[in-house]
Amino acid sequence: MEKYKEEFIKFIVKCDALKFGEFKLKSGRIAPYFINAGMFNDGEKIRKLGEYYAEAIKDNFKDNFDGIYGPAYKGIPLCVSAVIGLEKLGINKGYVFNRKKLKDYALKDNLIGMKVDSNTSLILVDDVITSGAAIRESLDILKKFENPKIKGIVVSVDRQEKGKSGKNALKEVSEDLGIPIFSIVKLNDIIQVLHNKEIDGKLHINDEMKEKIDNYLKEHGAK
Repeated sequence: MEKYKEEFIKFIVKCDALKFGEFKLKSGRIAPYFINAGMFNDGEKIRKLGEYYAEAIKDNFKDNFDGIYGPAYKGIPLCVSAVIGLEKLGINKGYVFNRKKLKDYALKDNLIGMKVDSNTSLILVDDVITSGAAIRESLDILKKFENPKIKGIVVSVDRQEKGKSGKNALKEVSEDLGIPIFSIVKLNDIIQVLHNKEIDGKLHINDEMKEKIDNYLKEHGAK
């Protein structure tokens, strides 16, 4: 496992963004873990989060793209912090995000940031993907603004759960859209780093929690 991936897992635990317990998901499933992107709520945390996204983007796309797109609202700090992280790695790229409510006055600039057209290639960043509805909404928005190319999508965690077809949800959305999707880490990486290992004096995945995760994945998991 790459060093930045292990560091990212420890980082999301320390930020309390990765929680273990019992959580009802939007899908109706009761999961033993949950990722709360709202916990990256100060300058240091969002800077470091952007650096991890930047590492994953560089890992999978080198510098073969023009900019980073973040869908409003969660994607806005992600795209901004990711380009800052990329610049630190020597890759200076633009960023762009959409307005949630379309502006119908003055410049009517409903995409904020770098200018895009049909020749622009973008990497889309988001926190997690479940059904892919938010991603499809983003693609529909971009089609209205000269339809830039989406070279790929990067999310924080691949939950390794089934989508509607029974395949891994990320793979399902990727195949449906024809766009590669990558994650900074997978659930299996999280288990590997945290199972029976203390972080700041706390054991987050003991044998009992590992059994709960394993049972959940038996029913809903897909690699």
